[in-house]
Amino acid sequence: MGFNVPVINRDSELLKQEAKKWLEQQDNQKKCVLVIVSIALLLDNMLYMVIVPIIPKYLRDIHNYEVTFEGYHNETHRLANGTYLVKEVGGRIEYLDEELELGWLFASKALLQIFVNPFSGYIIDRVGYEIPMILGLCTMFFSTAIFALGKSYGVLLFARSLQGFGSAFADTSGLAMIADRFTEENERSAALGIALAFISFGCLVAPPFGSVLYSIAGKPVPFLILSFVCLADALAVFMVINPHRRGTDSHGEKVQGTPMWRLFMDPFIACCSGALIMANVSLAFLEPTITTWMSEMMPDTPGWLVGVIWLPPFFPHVLGVYVTVKLLKSFPGYTWAIAMIGLAMEGIACFTIPYTNSVMQLILPLSFVCFGIALIDTSLLPMLGHLVDTRHVSVYGSVYAIADISYSLAYAFGPIIAGWIVTNWGFTALNIIIFITNVGYAPVLFLLRKVHSYDTLNGNAATTNTQNGEMTQLNNGQGGYGQVGGKTETTVFNDSYQGWEDQQSYQNQATIPNHAVSFQGSRPQAEFPAGYDPLNPQW
Repeated sequence: MGFNVPVINRDSELLKQEAKKWLEQQDNQKKCVLVIVSIALLLDNMLYMVIVPIIPKYLRDIHNYEVTFEGYHNETHRLANGTYLVKEVGGRIEYLDEELELGWLFASKALLQIFVNPFSGYIIDRVGYEIPMILGLCTMFFSTAIFALGKSYGVLLFARSLQGFGSAFADTSGLAMIADRFTEENERSAALGIALAFISFGCLVAPPFGSVLYSIAGKPVPFLILSFVCLADALAVFMVINPHRRGTDSHGEKVQGTPMWRLFMDPFIACCSGALIMANVSLAFLEPTITTWMSEMMPDTPGWLVGVIWLPPFFPHVLGVYVTVKLLKSFPGYTWAIAMIGLAMEGIACFTIPYTNSVMQLILPLSFVCFGIALIDTSLLPMLGHLVDTRHVSVYGSVYAIADISYSLAYAFGPIIAGWIVTNWGFTALNIIIFITNVGYAPVLFLLRKVHSYDTLNGNAATTNTQNGEMTQLNNGQGGYGQVGGKTETTVFNDSYQGWEDQQSYQNQATIPNHAVSFQGSRPQAEFPAGYDPLNPQW
């Protein structure tokens, strides 16, 4: 017997047993996984964006930059008592290297993520999804606490980079865990859509969250709150750990995921990765530059309104997620068309941003940008899982590491490139470049129209693996047939083959004429190719 829980007046041991029984149900486990992963993605993106309204002002307040005074002139006034007062007016303070240092601070998290992701994908494929996620969330907890207490640029840069290390594990393992638990295509699309909604919500709600708490309670408070939520989410992962969930096949042999370099060589995965980069380039370019542009073009805009400019577009993003899930359910073969429309919509909306004159006008194209991003992400992330299922091995760590690398590339180099473009060519040129790249890449997605032709050959297949034009199907340990280079071969899998004493029976079985070997109902097979040797490992 445990202790009596107040308010609900129930025994603690009884509640523990009921909770354990509830968690053992597969549907409830899926719900818990979705909640935990969504919170992790929300936290990661809040950590990325919460510094936007805080750090620029904070670095000025701690006198991080050298300053020069430019454009000032003296005005002399004679007071009534005969005293002369000299004032410097009409100038401005120039903070040296501010854009450069801010750009590196913003980009350091994503830069480290790019380098860590290949290793995190490799580790996740081999040890599972839960332990790397706990490692990532605990690292995010420590790094965010350091960021909250840091008072110099060097400490902030180190903590920001450490956040990237944790995100490389937390984001990748979270997306892979959803793909692993939600195996049905429509179910997976809906689950990833919900997770993407939390990613967007984190990006959009973090600036006003950080701005309000920073102005009320100072710099440490918003970061400490996020760090302890990271720790709580890491502890929640222990509820859904299932060491027997994956890692071995039906014969007890360890499943090895497809190496990341081979996934990169898959043209369909490469096309999806490029589209994810293009989709996030707009946000990565606009977020660090639009505040400065608004201060110049809309000088009467209150400071608090500048901080919440990204909040209204969150609702079109959620709408886009919902619309995409419904469209994928109704038109599963047109994923490429949905992503193409979203990318083109995003580019056209960015083209109109420099011509807006008020906050209300600006919200409209930003809403279309977020709606387009929702169409792209919600359609292509499930497609990556589908490509791994049908063309490779159904282990998802490496493929979602590639997706995370795509996001990180946009957010690592976006602030740096955008700052250089705005400084040299202006904000209008930046948006024209976004328009050209997005609209120019949209036709490339037409290549994805053949993706759904790589479905499994039949419903009884245990494994389907297509690589470089090669498709092989193993049917519950029985005979299988594959098409390699346009030739049809028959291979008989004999689990009792142990050594020399079994070679003769194996050879006799393999040399039976092909018309005598049946496959799913006496399917006629082609003759063995010339030089066929059943004892040669090559065959």
